[in-house]
Amino acid sequence: MLMDPRFSKLANILTSYSVKLKKGERVLLDLCDVPEAMGIALIRSVRELGATPYVNINSGLLQRELLTHLEPGQFETQSIWQLEQMKQMDAYIGIRGSSNIYEFSNVASENMIVASRATKSVLEERVNKTRWVILRWPTASMAQQALMSSDAFEDFFFDVCTFDYAKMEKGMKALKLIMSQTNRVELKGPELDLKFSIKAIGAVACGGEYNIPDGEVFSSPIKDSVDGAIRYNTPTIYRGISFDDIYLEFKKGRIVHAEANDSKALNSILDSDPGARYIGEFAIGFNPLIKEPMRDILFDEKIAGSFHFTPGQAYEDADNGNRSQVHWDMVHIQRPEYGGGTIYFDGELIREDGLFVKEELLSLNPDQLLA
Repeated sequence: MLMDPRFSKLANILTSYSVKLKKGERVLLDLCDVPEAMGIALIRSVRELGATPYVNINSGLLQRELLTHLEPGQFETQSIWQLEQMKQMDAYIGIRGSSNIYEFSNVASENMIVASRATKSVLEERVNKTRWVILRWPTASMAQQALMSSDAFEDFFFDVCTFDYAKMEKGMKALKLIMSQTNRVELKGPELDLKFSIKAIGAVACGGEYNIPDGEVFSSPIKDSVDGAIRYNTPTIYRGISFDDIYLEFKKGRIVHAEANDSKALNSILDSDPGARYIGEFAIGFNPLIKEPMRDILFDEKIAGSFHFTPGQAYEDADNGNRSQVHWDMVHIQRPEYGGGTIYFDGELIREDGLFVKEELLSLNPDQLLA
């Protein structure tokens, strides 16, 4: 089969750099609406490393049909064998394409909640017990989201996904150390005034080992420490519903007021369970090739000069104890064209208008990463 060389390059990054496969290991290749050629490239790359590939083939249209006419216990039964499969794996590579980002927009919210609850154990096993990486596959739908032609977006996609993420390593380690030693965080800007503590939570650097594209360091606030308000200045899609202009107010960690272009749907999601109204992640994004939001969180949460502040489930690697079926990465950009803003750690200015100002973090600024 004729193979686009970019497919092989990306496959090799995913298998050798992202999940670091070793001889004799097992990896699950979970492919949803992805060209067979990319699946073949991944299988070949896995075998070259002496590991064994296992493949799941999924479809957004089939998943939508299952969710639309959900039978009682259906996803609970399905999760039993999915969990057993995941327990047999050392690594997981998930690639998801979609010809329509709103495919699940008219699926009943209660069905989405039931399916999310039923499959939570599978997600936790994958996140906490395997080496994993997930990414999107470029489609015409994504090109439209990014306001780009299909060819231009495809070039952008492969440039971002095959970026030399090793360039981030020095700066990420420094940011991780600083965050691990920080108590108080202050985020300020237009319609942004948040204060919280990340004391003793720890931090995790992400440079191509969990997501592609990548470029963030994350922690999480002490659960009841968040006070203030934020109006997110980027759009987002969650459970197939598009949201703009989300505004959240916090008191003692809990979201006490939430509004958006669809406030009813927003509050319905935040009422999924008690943990959904608390924050499970705080992360700083710095991918130099990603500048504008495109309603795709794997890209948007890495935007240069951004941070995301995430209602719902916390990751065990930087755990504040919050548990929820929801994990909703909402993004705020602080570059000047988005209104600017600052990040302070224990009273010290760390980033201003999207650029790091602390000496040991300057290497994470776009001019340095792209040099």
